[in-house]
Amino acid sequence: MEEGVLFEITAENLETGMRGYPVGFCPTSYVDPIKGLHYMGKPISELALKTPEEVIFLLYYGKEPEHHDLVHFKKELASRAKVSKEVLDQIRTLPRKGHPMKLFASALLTEGMLEGKNDYKEDCLNIIAKIPTIIATLINHHAGWGESKPSDPKLGYIENFVNMLNLPQEKTEDLIFAMKLFNILHYDHGGGNLSTFVGKAVASGLEDMYGSLSAAISALAGPRHGRANQDCLEFVQKMQKELGDSATASQIESYLKKMIEKKELVFGFGHAVLRVEDPRATIFYNVAQKEYPNHPLVKLALNLRIAGVKVLSENPKISDPYPNVDAISGITLIAAGFPYPEYFTVLFGMSRTVGIARQIVYERQEARGGKGTPLVRPKYFYIGSLELSG
Repeated sequence: MEEGVLFEITAENLETGMRGYPVGFCPTSYVDPIKGLHYMGKPISELALKTPEEVIFLLYYGKEPEHHDLVHFKKELASRAKVSKEVLDQIRTLPRKGHPMKLFASALLTEGMLEGKNDYKEDCLNIIAKIPTIIATLINHHAGWGESKPSDPKLGYIENFVNMLNLPQEKTEDLIFAMKLFNILHYDHGGGNLSTFVGKAVASGLEDMYGSLSAAISALAGPRHGRANQDCLEFVQKMQKELGDSATASQIESYLKKMIEKKELVFGFGHAVLRVEDPRATIFYNVAQKEYPNHPLVKLALNLRIAGVKVLSENPKISDPYPNVDAISGITLIAAGFPYPEYFTVLFGMSRTVGIARQIVYERQEARGGKGTPLVRPKYFYIGSLELSG
């Protein structure tokens, strides 16, 4: 933390999405430009293969659990996991048209109206415990797969979630592993990413946990944020269609150069903070290369990893030409047995709910010696109708 640093704000600094502006403290995670994402000071590479319950405990309590802590915490989550029939019935009445993130935002509002405690700490643990059931119900409904199997938290956080999904194909250990990995790697990402900031901003007006999370999920739904993983997959699938399954890194390199000449976007590369390959992407690449080396999308993604960096590095205006997590996370899910990209952002939101909810608790009940942060109210400068018409 830098102390006594003054920031001179000029006109050029405005209308830039507040990138880099310090506005508060994050108690759970941070992103180092070189070392990547850390939860409670621990690099994500050290946490990726732990259980979801262990990592959730770390984010919530600020320390890694001892064995007895973990046993108690699992019981705590299980005791809070039941979602009322009334809530589940309401989710199943939501329209199935449109993107499922719309249903996600609506389901959170419904849960808050029917089961909310109007207590940020209570609602934080409650939504973390209940979100697997809510999302399984939502996906089954939206996909037309029927009612979910009954929740059984004793199976484990993600094991229970996968068990509740009525997938048309067989569920495997590979799928459970990939879902755990995806879940853990997306829990939190500092305090200033759009969805987290929006959730905390809404909560600053003393909206309850569920309304704040609903707003955060709406922020996550956009293609420049959470839906980027779906867009990245569609980008690779388009490349597959045009170049074939056996495209080499050299062929992909030529393909990307033509795209750039046409000023088309290359999806899955670059990051607002990182200046190296996203360590979360590295974890996914390693898993995909080890477990699914012959999957056509994995082969393309691995060659794109090479070609993309080479081509984008040639552009001096690009400060981060390296893959981010979206470049490979969805492809890993497909290779592991979940070929439903319309739900990738929903899975992202299911995970990110953990970090956003915990950060809301901090800002509402722990920050500033327990007073909480004030209402978010940034300053905007009036520019007048002449500027608008010009």
